[in-house]
Amino acid sequence: MARHLYSCPLRWSDMDAFGHVNNVVFLRYLEEARIDFMFRLAPGDGSPSFAGGSVVARHEIDYVRPLVHRHAPVTVESWVTKIGAASLTIAYEIKDPEQVYVRASTIVVPYDLAEERPRRITAEEKLFLQEYLDQEPAAV
Repeated sequence: MARHLYSCPLRWSDMDAFGHVNNVVFLRYLEEARIDFMFRLAPGDGSPSFAGGSVVARHEIDYVRPLVHRHAPVTVESWVTKIGAASLTIAYEIKDPEQVYVRASTIVVPYDLAEERPRRITAEEKLFLQEYLDQEPAAV
């Protein structure tokens, strides 16, 4: 089972008044990693996989420890914990080699932008997602 790794830079504007990365900013980090995973790593040149759009149906986030601003990026590790007919669940850890800052999961629904409605996961998308499937979520 593979895991997708995304190196996420911290920005000065990510900090809150207490000098920590703001809790809302972590959603942006998850979004950046998810987009990198689903769109830039989609199988095949010219493949329509995931190109039609997707929507977030749910986020769950456990804030494990504060993250203070620094110049070094954090790693967002992502994997798939569930593949349904018309949705998938992605789990994440935002971390360094020494510690985990956030554990999270997102339910993503593929979406047909032209029809303005959810759609089913294609066979090609399912095959791609299965490479990252680990049905055990991150330990809290």
